[in-house]
This record gives sequence, C-alpha cells and structure tokens, in this order.
Amino acid sequence: MTTTLSAPEHAQPAPEAVRKPRWVKPSVAALLVGTGLLYLWDLAKTGWGNDFYAMAAQAGTWSWKALFFGSLDPGNVVTVDKPPFSLWVMGLSGRLFGFSSWSLLVPNALAGVASAGLLYLAVRRLSGPGAGLLAGAALALTPVAALMFRYDNPDAFLVLLLVAGAYCVVRALEHASTGWLVLAGVAIGFGFLDKMLQAFLVLPAFVLAYAVAAPTSPGRRIGQLFAAAGAVLVSAGWWVVAVALWPVADRPYISGSTDNTVLELAFGYNGLGRIFGEGRGGTGAPAGGGGRGFGGFGGETGLTRLFSGEFGGEASWLLPAALLGLVAGLWFTRRAPRTDRTRAALLLWGGWLVVTTLVFSYMSGIIHPYYTVALAPGIAGTLGISARELWRGRANFAARAVLAVLLASSAVWAFVLLARTPEWQPWIRYTVLVPAAAAVLALLFGADRVRRLGPVVAVLGLCGALLGTTSFTLATAATAHAGGTPSSGPAVASGRGFGARGGFGEGQADAAVIDLLKDTTTKWAAAQSGAMQSAGLALSSGRPVLAIGGFSGSDPAPTLARFEQYVAAGDIHYYVAGGRGGFGGGRGTAGEIESWVEQNFTPVTVGGTTVYDLTKSVA
Repeated sequence: MTTTLSAPEHAQPAPEAVRKPRWVKPSVAALLVGTGLLYLWDLAKTGWGNDFYAMAAQAGTWSWKALFFGSLDPGNVVTVDKPPFSLWVMGLSGRLFGFSSWSLLVPNALAGVASAGLLYLAVRRLSGPGAGLLAGAALALTPVAALMFRYDNPDAFLVLLLVAGAYCVVRALEHASTGWLVLAGVAIGFGFLDKMLQAFLVLPAFVLAYAVAAPTSPGRRIGQLFAAAGAVLVSAGWWVVAVALWPVADRPYISGSTDNTVLELAFGYNGLGRIFGEGRGGTGAPAGGGGRGFGGFGGETGLTRLFSGEFGGEASWLLPAALLGLVAGLWFTRRAPRTDRTRAALLLWGGWLVVTTLVFSYMSGIIHPYYTVALAPGIAGTLGISARELWRGRANFAARAVLAVLLASSAVWAFVLLARTPEWQPWIRYTVLVPAAAAVLALLFGADRVRRLGPVVAVLGLCGALLGTTSFTLATAATAHAGGTPSSGPAVASGRGFGARGGFGEGQADAAVIDLLKDTTTKWAAAQSGAMQSAGLALSSGRPVLAIGGFSGSDPAPTLARFEQYVAAGDIHYYVAGGRGGFGGGRGTAGEIESWVEQNFTPVTVGGTTVYDLTKSVA
C-alpha cells in the first residue's frame, strides 16, 4: 500500500503532474470562471463592507502619504491598526478607477480568483490536475472564503500571499531552487505587511517540507532556508524601518500600539497579545478576546473551538476529512524515499493545516471566526492531495476504506452544520447524505463496480462531500454583509453572535449631517471620536473626517493641545457627538477633547445628531 501514495523520486514532476488530459483545460477554465462569478456577482450590495478599512482606502485616494502609512484620513493623524498592504491595493484601485464600492471590493474578489488558481497550480505540480482541481474548488466553495473575498478586510490579500508563498515552495522543491525559495520568503514578508504575525503561521510547514524533501544536501538546504529567512526579513522590514526613520512629528500615530511604533503593534496588540490575551494595546480593546473577554468573539479555547459556534460554519466543513486524509497519507508514505513528492506535499499543506488549527484553537486573545479563511487553503490542499492519492490506490481495499471514511465524515459533518440553521432550506442536509451514502457503499462493497463505474462513483462522492459547503457558500454570497465582524451563512443566520451582517455597532450616518458636511471646505469637514462611527461620515459625504483616537477612540491622537491648534487654525468645521462606538469611549484623549468641545462651543441638533460648529467663536 505504501507505493499507492508514493510518487517516484526523480528531478522532474511526477507524470500525473505534467500530463494534461483533454478535460483539464476546460475544467480549469470552469474553476476560474465559476470562482469569478461567485465572488464578483452582485458585489455592489456589500456597499463599503467594513467602513473602517474603506475610510482608510478613501484617504489613500486623496493623499499619497496617507496611502503609504494606511492613515484613516488625508491629514494623517492616526493609522488603521494593521499594516497597509491591502490598503495600498484598494487605494490604488480607487485612484485609477475612481473611489467607489466596486473599486474598493473588486481587487479583493480578484485576489480570491487568483488564490484558487494558484492553489490549483501548486497542488497540480506535485499531485496532478485532479488533486489541483479538487483543492481549488474546495477553497472557492468554503463559506468564509466567499465572505472575505467579497469584503475589504485584509484577509483576502493575506490568503493570496500565503498561497503564492506555498506555490513558490513547491517550485523550489522540484529542483532545490534557491530563487524560488527566496520568492516564497518575499511573499510571506509582504503577508506581514498585510496582517503582521498571522502571515508567519505557515512558516513551520514551509520549512519542514523543504528541509525534509528538497533534493539536495543538508548543508545546502540549511543555507537556502537562511536565505529565505533573510528575504522574509527584508520584504517585511523595509516598511517598518521607513516608519521608524520617519520623523514622528511628520507622520500619523500607529494605531493599536502603546508607544507609536510598528514593532510594538506587531508583537503586542497584533502579535503576542492575540495569542496569550495579554495587554490592551492602543485601541483599548480588552484582553482575553478568546475565552470570555472581548465580547466572546472566539468562544472557549480548545480543540473543539473551530467546530463550534460561528467558527463551525466558516471553514470546518471539510476539516475532519482533511485531518483524516493527512494521517492516512503520512502513514501510507512512511517508507517512501526522503524526497517523495506526495509526502512533501502533505507536509506542506498538512503542516499549514495543523499549525493554524492549533493556534486558532488555543489563542486566548482577540480572534474572530472569519480569521479561519487563512486555514481554508491548508484544508483544501491537504484534502485534494489525500483524496486523489487514495483514489489512485482504489484497487486496494484499505485505500477505498479510508476514502469512504473521509467521504462519510464530510457528509455527516455537513448534516450537523446545516442542522444548526434548521429554518434555512432543511431539505439540503438530507440531500447531502444520499450521494454520499451511495458512494460509500460502492467503495466498501463494490470493488468491481468501482472499477467499471469509476466516474459515477467519483461524481457521487464529490456531490456528497461538497454539496453542504457549496450551499452555505452560495447563501453567503447572496447575503449582504457589513461591519467589523461579518460571519458567513444565509440571511436567516444573521442573528447568530454578532451576525452575518453585523459589526461592532456602526451606525448609519444622519442624512442631515451628511448634507452639512458636503458644503464644507476646511481641511477636515468634521471630527468625531472613533473611526467606527466617523467612517460613515467620511464615506457618505465624500469629505475628510478626523477620527479622534483611531479605531475605537482610545489612541492618544490627536492630543488635546494638537486638536486645539487645528480648531484655532480653522482646519475642522464641525465636531459630531455620538462617536466612540466601542471600547474606549469617554476615556483618555478622546474624552478630554469631547469635554473641551462641550465646555467651549454651543451644541446644535442637526437631524437627530448633536453637532458643534468649531468655526464659531468660543462660547
């Protein structure tokens, strides 16, 4: 049975990886076109998606400096609490095509198409087109992928960069190529510039796969890995160094940090704080976002986290099958040569799967269910490889039995997940079981039939495995989402937790206030505490708005003294009350500014909102 899952050791790709039957090109075209339609169709209904990031992208269309730093406004007072890679892409799109919902969201959708295509190419090179197509389809049909690739959070580009890095590792494995391995490091470095340390979760898998399977000497492998590490450092560090060297008085405050530095943000609020739940960071978000803190976004830590609550419906549909397939694949290739391609592929994608699963399961800091989009390529790649190799060995009963277990686990788990939203299309969960049961019975008790009716059994198995996740993905794409914490699923599931459409509580901007801001000519049309509210003002009016205190209003930017200078210079026309929106409201600098405005200016009610005209004389 060992040879069933083992490719021969040679310098060129395995025959299955280079052979292109006539069905391959149309199948790949169908994968890419279908993914494009899924992610682009009726995209405008998403609106601005996450107003927080949309506000920063809008600022980048007005100011190159704001684009470089990822500032929330063109005056460069404070940044978003993430590095700016995704904002660079969305901001440039807005500059080229005019800032709109489409120019904001289409780059993310195209990143999804590219991710599915690159995943196909990466898996195909070591395991053949069948495995590549299954992996690409599994990624595209993951609900959280349809959610994030139709959204403006940084996660879409993170996935694309991680898959690009994995593709480069696969190319490096073929001929022990230093160049390709360095390119993998570059991809991960830019992933750091998108979502910081989360990009590094795949590094253990990349290192393990190359260290074990690269067809060269141990010394050269070690040297190449150090070269790749240097590439990670340079491609991630150049922006960090640029920000550090830039005069502090001439750049925005780094939101989320406690000392106005990128490194503290990376290793504090966006790094170890996420893992261990320690520290608030500059955003004022409470520690312990996993467990019982921070609104309970992550639920309790443990191995069951990714299968429970909102997490379950995001990316776990094929997770049990992928884990079983990984164990089976490593067992069947245990006696294969060191450079065996199938085992190398399993170490790469399976390592990605295991490390990310463990970190997401046990991190006790802030974690949102949509983070699992970074797990989806690992699940898809592992499942595509293991299922294809088991199908190749279907003449052996052990391979058929394992494949039957994988298929049964996928169908049963899909039934369980679909049952969590019983009011939505209940017939689907029962339909899933029919083709799966037929395929399982054929695999276990019909060896002759499997040989004669192989395509029929394969189609039944695919339907049983993918029907559940496909239906939930289509429902996700058909549902409008907004806010900071979107979750996948049909509209009827929007009441779960923070909801399929929900966020942190962003409100709709008052139409009368918007009309007021549109007539302003000052540097900032208005100021409001916290970007979670002020973003709506900027996006609806098309005028710059100063988000006091950054994300939640708790960053010390601007200071009260600096705000007074802005007012004295006539740079801000209005102060709009009712901001803060979240975790630091009324405290710190934002609270001081609010008190100063209340004491020195006269409130006026516009629509249903209290507004202060800062161009009037001090009260």
